[in-house]
Amino acid sequence: MTDTTEESKKSKLSLAKPGKLELNKTVESGQVRQNFSHGRSKMVQVERRTKRTFALDSGGKMSEVKGGAKAKAEAELPDALAEAPAVQEAPPSPLAEEVPAANLTEEERAARDRARAEAERFEAERRAQAEREAEMREKRREAEEAEQEQQARAEVERTAEEQVVQEPAVDPAVADLPPTETAKPREARARTDRAEDESADDSRARGKKTVRGEKRPSPSPRKGGDARRRSGKLTISEALEEREERQASVARYRRKLERERQKSQEMRTEGQRVIREVVVPEAITVQELANRMAERAADVIKTLMGMDVMVTATQTIDADIAELVVEEFGHKIKRVSEADVEDGLGGGEDDEENLQPRAPVVTVMGHVDHGKTSLLDALRATDVASGEAGGITQHIGAYQVQLSTGDKISFIDTPGHAAFTEMRARGAQVTDIVVLCVAADDGIMPQTIEAIHHAKAAAVPIIVAINKMDKPDADAGRVRTELLQHDLQVEEMGGDVLSIEVSALKKTNLDKLAEAILLQSELLDLRANPDRPAEGVVVESKMEQGRGSVSTVLVQRGTLRVGDIFVAGSEWGRVRAMVDAHGEQMDNAGPSMPVEVLGLNGTPEAGDEVVVVDSEGRAREICEFRSRRKRDASASALAGRGTLEQMFERIKEGEAQSLPIVLKADVHGSMEAISSALGNLSTDEVRVQILHAAVGGINESDVTLARASGAPIVAFNVRANPQARDLAKRDGVDIRYYSIIYNLTDDMKKMLSGMLAPEVRETFLGYAEVKEVFAVSKVGKVAGCLVTEGQVKRGSAVRLIRDDVVIHQGELSQLKRFKDDVKEVTSGTECGMAFANYQDIQVGDIIECFDVEEVAREL
Repeated sequence: MTDTTEESKKSKLSLAKPGKLELNKTVESGQVRQNFSHGRSKMVQVERRTKRTFALDSGGKMSEVKGGAKAKAEAELPDALAEAPAVQEAPPSPLAEEVPAANLTEEERAARDRARAEAERFEAERRAQAEREAEMREKRREAEEAEQEQQARAEVERTAEEQVVQEPAVDPAVADLPPTETAKPREARARTDRAEDESADDSRARGKKTVRGEKRPSPSPRKGGDARRRSGKLTISEALEEREERQASVARYRRKLERERQKSQEMRTEGQRVIREVVVPEAITVQELANRMAERAADVIKTLMGMDVMVTATQTIDADIAELVVEEFGHKIKRVSEADVEDGLGGGEDDEENLQPRAPVVTVMGHVDHGKTSLLDALRATDVASGEAGGITQHIGAYQVQLSTGDKISFIDTPGHAAFTEMRARGAQVTDIVVLCVAADDGIMPQTIEAIHHAKAAAVPIIVAINKMDKPDADAGRVRTELLQHDLQVEEMGGDVLSIEVSALKKTNLDKLAEAILLQSELLDLRANPDRPAEGVVVESKMEQGRGSVSTVLVQRGTLRVGDIFVAGSEWGRVRAMVDAHGEQMDNAGPSMPVEVLGLNGTPEAGDEVVVVDSEGRAREICEFRSRRKRDASASALAGRGTLEQMFERIKEGEAQSLPIVLKADVHGSMEAISSALGNLSTDEVRVQILHAAVGGINESDVTLARASGAPIVAFNVRANPQARDLAKRDGVDIRYYSIIYNLTDDMKKMLSGMLAPEVRETFLGYAEVKEVFAVSKVGKVAGCLVTEGQVKRGSAVRLIRDDVVIHQGELSQLKRFKDDVKEVTSGTECGMAFANYQDIQVGDIIECFDVEEVAREL
């Protein structure tokens, strides 16, 4: 018990012993100047922390172990720790150095042994890792060296072959050697350069420095015994001898190979690029242009921005800018006119072997309440008139009637003649035959006369149906006699116009009327090709609730089928359904077949042409073009009327030799007098064609007829009603008002005089004789002439006379006096003359100069 107490007293650290346990400051501070690579420097405050160790000294007091004991500790450490790499390590404990090993306790001894074993193990692992890394680096270097040597050998051989091709002249001494012998020095130099570079890299890796001026050890020769880089100074003789052997460096060959690889890749890329032929109209949107080039719209917009054209994908650009964009992308451009979108629309003419007989299309025209619809009812054996409001036809109807003989006739029932003229005004020649319905009790009425004029203007044959023969006061002879006043001679009076007496109420002689129509159709030889895309015309168009746009279409040639994409005027659609006149669904409709078509996206106008196209894109393109053209026409018509001026232009171009007019007068006597005066103005070359002459004010029917025929309206002491004025203003029909007959005849005389071809007169200027002929570049042959009579003017007409025979007539393109251009040269003066588009000039030719002027003719 006593021993345990004494041991605990000895091991206990107490401050009661003499001396104190003190802790001084362990951080030493100072300043260090820090220098930078760009030349600046600054002072930096630094601190150094030190570890203080205390131990018992010989007197039994705690004292700090100073640095003198460190050398003793290092001497005691084994050699393995002394040979450790020069790495900053924590200094060994001064306590371990100061205290001898015999004074250490068992725990301190074990700790020291553990530290020593840990240091030895760490050093062994570090050395093994270093050896493995060195071995891997050596293998990688050898693989890279072998690959580079193989590439260099291939490059040198290829370069040698190229040099042999490019430089046929070779040194005879070298030419006798085989190619491998010639390439050896170059290979040796290349390998030597790489070996030296790698040797330098290894030296740097091992931390060795090459002293300036010290020669590098020559590497051992490689396999094959190739020569190494020359040591010592290079003399002029050696340089001259080896100049031909010296070649470009390997780096240069590598750069060349990279350029060739990039070039070949670009060529392959260009070969894969598809060069397209881009069709560009006069105006096209950016998105559509990108689609036609198969490029992204963003790339096209970026290209346009580079041209200082700021647009979006939906904006329109003109053809010139589009051409620059197409060429920028490397495609080929094909510019087309805006009207070219209609090229090929409807196809061409049909072959004779494909044509088959078709049913005639008949239009029934006549005065109000003369029995047009009742006549059709009798032919169709249906009561359509009872469904009309007030017994008057309010819409256009198209029907096909099949006779007992099996023949078919297509009828178009019109409200008067307005729709008939509307269709003709749009260039649609729909009707083959016109049936003129005249009531036997009323005779010829004003609308009957207008119907006759419209039928004559359309140049279609007329069949007169004298209706209401069942009435007691019916007089067919009076009707035939009145028709003579309007230049219609029936067969009973020695003419060629068929006339049939019928009664729609009693259904008499309807078979004779049908026979007359079939006879007339046989004379016309009506045929069409049913095996082709359909073409036709819109007879009627309307909007119906629940059905949309419904159009009555008369197929003229081809076959219209359900599902076809078609264009009707400025509207397009797909045939969703077809209904005939009896309300039955149809899958297809052949030539001369009227059907109701559903599927249009808009309502076309009567008379618009219907054409089947192959795609929706083509249909949209055509409709957009037609819509733009319609807007432009409306704008020009509103801007100002120029019908007569345009007519004069057509007359000057030789397109018109007759002057069509619509005449309206206040009284019948004035109308006859004006008609007689205008007839007297006509000559063999020009004449006045009165399309329609009537008494009364100008109505909408007159404006429609004038627009369809391109004729002015001549009004004598009458005016147009508001509806006719608005219609004339909209359609651009010119209305001329007169109150004095002499002013009217004078204007007509001036218009007819303008139709006459002008008289051409020649004025002689002078003669010139060719003295010499010179050949001038960019001009051709120039004749050196002497003016013998009169004068010569630049731009005048000339004749070249050789042996008193005129061999050329043209214009004088150049007239020079010495080297100056002159306007004219007088008699007795020399000059130089050149002809436009003519080079056959010889010495001795005579040049006759004259002026040509046109003199207007008058009646």
